Parts: sequence; structure tokens; C-alpha cells
Amino acid sequence: MGRIILLALEDIIGQKFINTLLNGENLSHVLDCIPPTNFDRQFSFEYLSQMMACIESAYGPRAGRGLALRSGQACFKYGLREFGPMIGVSDMAFRLLPLSTKLTKGANLFAGAFNQYSDQEVRVEEDGEHIYWHIDRCPICWQRQSDQPTCHLAVGILQESLYWVSGGKNFLIEETDCIAKGDSSCTIEINKQPLS
Repeated sequence: MGRIILLALEDIIGQKFINTLLNGENLSHVLDCIPPTNFDRQFSFEYLSQMMACIESAYGPRAGRGLALRSGQACFKYGLREFGPMIGVSDMAFRLLPLSTKLTKGANLFAGAFNQYSDQEVRVEEDGEHIYWHIDRCPICWQRQSDQPTCHLAVGILQESLYWVSGGKNFLIEETDCIAKGDSSCTIEINKQPLS
């Protein structure tokens, strides 16, 4: 999954800017740790968290948030290629399910992939109107402190996954709690009704 994130960042920011950014923040060692295409857990939470903090610092909170969201959306493209067939979301049977079933089942399948193939701890809850994506062990805000939610990369991944699962609909998705601001988990609230 670390490789997927680095490829997505390269798509959005560009390799030259990633190199300049990380070298300027004394994080060039992260570039030496690009994982190969396998399922070994070789990319530390600390690296990802430092990279996200570095992007926010270099571009400012607002632009950094936008870049992280777009990078998360790009992550989904690479993640679907790597994990889609393994978790069953690429199967025709899944694609033909009603939207409400796809949302619930898809959230649980994606959470299972994160739990199985990374050191993240993700759980999903829902009520009549929302799906709650809880990250109890979050790599994006790992060891960070902030007065605002910082897990924009995760929000971007969820935005793009719901866009794909729904066949082109957008949903209201918002991080309401974040470990970086002292909450017990990072919670992303997903409205089950599409905006468009």
C-alpha cells in the first residue's frame, strides 16, 4: 500500500516536486524506501505521516488538503488494480447489487483489505443515514498533533471508491474525529444518499 500512495502522489504532485519537497524537509530517506510490488509491510506509518505533514507545510493547509484529497482519489485507481480482484469488488455480481447494498458491502470489503494488507485498524459502523469509517490505528496522522482533522488522503480514497461503486455519484464525506486532535479514532462520516 505504501507503493500505491507514492505512485498516486507522483501522479498528482510530480516526481520532481516530491524529490524537492522531501529533500528540503530532510526526508529524502523516504524515497529510498519505495516498496516493491508485494504485500510485505515495508513502508512505515511514520513515513506517510511525515510526507502528509510536509505537503501541508509546503503548500499551506488549504492547498495541502486539496493535494491530499486528489492523491487519495488517485490511490483508489492503483488500489483497485492491485486489490479489486482479491476482495471481489471488480466482480460483475458485486457491480449488479443495489446501491445501498454496494455501499455497505463495499465499505466492509475495503476495510477488510486495509486490515489484512496493512497495519491499519479499520472498522465500519452504520445507521440509517450514514456509514462511519473508523481508523483506530491511522498511518496518515501517525504521531501528529493538530486542532483540525488531517486524514484528507483517507477521505480522498473513500470519495473515489464511492464514486466508482455508485457508477459516478458523489457523496458527502467528512472526517469528524481525528487522532491527531486527541480523539480516540479517526472517524469519517459518509452520507448514504448521493449528492448527485
